Amino acid sequence: MTDTTDAADVVVVGGGAMGSAAAWQLARRGADVVLLERFAPGHTNGASHGASRIFRLSYPDLVHIRLAREAERLWRELEHVTGARLLTVTGGVDHGDHPYLQELADGLAVGGVAHRWLAPGEAAERWPGIRFATRALYHPDSGRLHADRAVAALQDAARALGAVVRHETPVTAIEVLGEDKVRVHTDVGSYTARRVVAAVNAWAAKLLGGLVPLPPLRITQEQPAHFAARIPEARWPSFGHRFAEGTADSGDFYGGIYGLATPGEGVKVGFHGVGPEVDPDRRDFTPEPAQLAALREYVRRFLPGLDPAAFTPISCTYTTTPDSNFVLDRHGPVVVATGFSGHGFKFVPAIGRVLADLAVDGTRPDRQFAAAR
Repeated sequence: MTDTTDAADVVVVGGGAMGSAAAWQLARRGADVVLLERFAPGHTNGASHGASRIFRLSYPDLVHIRLAREAERLWRELEHVTGARLLTVTGGVDHGDHPYLQELADGLAVGGVAHRWLAPGEAAERWPGIRFATRALYHPDSGRLHADRAVAALQDAARALGAVVRHETPVTAIEVLGEDKVRVHTDVGSYTARRVVAAVNAWAAKLLGGLVPLPPLRITQEQPAHFAARIPEARWPSFGHRFAEGTADSGDFYGGIYGLATPGEGVKVGFHGVGPEVDPDRRDFTPEPAQLAALREYVRRFLPGLDPAAFTPISCTYTTTPDSNFVLDRHGPVVVATGFSGHGFKFVPAIGRVLADLAVDGTRPDRQFAAAR
């Protein structure tokens, strides 16, 4: 497209997981969809790359549990229509002395999610690669998602239904022309549409400016790492570890810890949402030395099934709101999606459905979610 203006029902800006899911869900409804992605396929500039993300139904509230159940169904549907293998069930376990674990167990009971408490010895026998000092909460339906394959599958499914997917097409501005008309400008032309779905996460404030109200967004560069496994990767669950404040160990590490196997790459371990704040266009992708040292020390002390000296650092962005809730909203013809980092990937196809609802008929997720409480 060169110095032209094309038309579509909906332009989706951002070809990461959320934008790609929105394009698929919109194309399923018969919409004429164009998906514009700034970077090349498989890029590592945002939050949707890599081979592993945790999938779980384990939340303390019905809103997230029901959204995760919907996503689980849609992940399996996406696998069916594309032939891609995306969701692997490994079981999951949470441990530590933080009171959140009891809240989590209570929520799982209310939501009808399979779970049970294991004594430390029983948990250690099941997963000898992890050191358990407290009882552990086991949820067998948890597992991992292959992020790179998921994004590709969502785009393939959208294309199969007629969507146009354009990579390396940066959007330079969004111009609102009316309640049902918007122009999306790129560096090689523009599109007019009834709606635009802006799913650019870390770039939301930069692109949307004063078009829609946004909460404060904190952009951080997170620094997990893949550690070499001494125990076969297939035997690892997804796991979380939380320390109560003021305990002997809590001061040594940064927030909660999560981990899961990444077949062929080791076991990914990371601190949750504590990386340095960054401009997403000016990242250096270099691990912060103190956090990397603390992560290796955590592995040495609590993950005997991994080699703390054999690791490959990873860099990704988190975009979080003050309360860690997602931003899913519409103002006039502009639909916005951001603030997913840290726990959003598991919900991707369900969030795509929410964004399609907002774009097509204005159905608001806050009303849907309120009914689930």
